[in-house]
Order: sequence, then structure tokens, then C-alpha cells
Amino acid sequence: MTKKFEYATVPLLVHATKQILDTWGEDGWELVQVVPGPNPEQLVAYLKREKA
Repeated sequence: MTKKFEYATVPLLVHATKQILDTWGEDGWELVQVVPGPNPEQLVAYLKREKA
């Protein structure tokens, strides 16, 4: 059986990155990648989790 995933794109504020990622992690999301955002104080996180 093939696993199926869902994905999320989440803006991260530099001063609250850990708190934001911990919150998503508690909901079962796994961090895939972080890339620069539209301004220097923001990053964008790509997350995934297995569909129920």
C-alpha cells in the first residue's frame, strides 16, 4: 500500500521559528524544507504529514 501525504506551506517569523515549528510538529507535521520568505524577517517552511 502506498503512503499518501498532505503538505502545508507556513510563514515563519524569525523571532518565533521554534515555537511555530513545535506547534505544527505536535499536530504530526514534519519539516521538509525552510526557504527565504518575501522579506528578511520571514522564512517559509514546507511541511508534510501522512494522510489519515
